[in-house]
Amino acid sequence: MKYILAFCLAICCQGLWAQAPVASSAAATASPKSIPADEKAVIDTEKKRFTAQIDKDLTVLDRVLANDLVYNHSSGASDTKSSFVESIRSGKTVYRAIDIEEQNARIYGNTAVINGLCLLKATSNGNEINNHLRYLSVYVKKGGQWQMVAWQSLKLAN
Repeated sequence: MKYILAFCLAICCQGLWAQAPVASSAAATASPKSIPADEKAVIDTEKKRFTAQIDKDLTVLDRVLANDLVYNHSSGASDTKSSFVESIRSGKTVYRAIDIEEQNARIYGNTAVINGLCLLKATSNGNEINNHLRYLSVYVKKGGQWQMVAWQSLKLAN
């Protein structure tokens, strides 16, 4: 009986030995999590759009804004692509800075949803705007290009 117990104990110890944690040097060689290509591409498109708004780059805006865009401002006002671009072209709205504080993209097939936080500095109809915003952008991939189809933002308390 002693031999049977000793044999079972030896088998159990081998099982425990096989379950020992991986050495830290082996774990350190694992590659860091990389951002999927579509997430990176849509976030890059969003950054280009923000830069184009500041620089009044209407060519970039025409490319990254979908023709059926619905742009809902934190003030409650709503724009189409043409009215939004025209407000930038005419100087009615002048974007001075859009500082991204947080951004998270999720991809659902050919649709991307971006949630973010930013600090927006602009002038609209002669009024200074200095808003901390939480926003939602929706992009659709058309012909290999991400285009924004919707924007919704709300002002956060400062």
